[in-house]
Amino acid sequence: MNSPLLDDIGKLIFRVGFGVLFLMHGINKVMHGIDGIESMVVNAGLPAEIAYGVYVGEVLAPLLIIVGWHARIGAILTAITMAFAFTLAHSHEIFELTAHGGWQLELQGMFLLASIAIALSGPGRISLNGR
Repeated sequence: MNSPLLDDIGKLIFRVGFGVLFLMHGINKVMHGIDGIESMVVNAGLPAEIAYGVYVGEVLAPLLIIVGWHARIGAILTAITMAFAFTLAHSHEIFELTAHGGWQLELQGMFLLASIAIALSGPGRISLNGR
């Protein structure tokens, strides 16, 4: 196999895996609502309507990433979503470790870094955009 094909297969696996894992959080919000997020947004002094952006960041954006259609835009949206999550929901945990020595926010950190990686590397040729 040639290297460009392996790169594209790697991007496909990374993109789909990340997108599905991120989308699961969005499905939970669709099924159970966003009241908790709305209260965090309001407590931060922001308009409550901003909370509805979670549907864009956790449902639409992962779908864009999974299928590889404007995946870079989807990845930027998931990175913005994670920045909001860090700020609104997890700011008190940034410097905490788990009982096993891992970073308290390693899942959130992995989502943020993976979003940035997809935004920088693109979806690969095995995608709807094909680039």
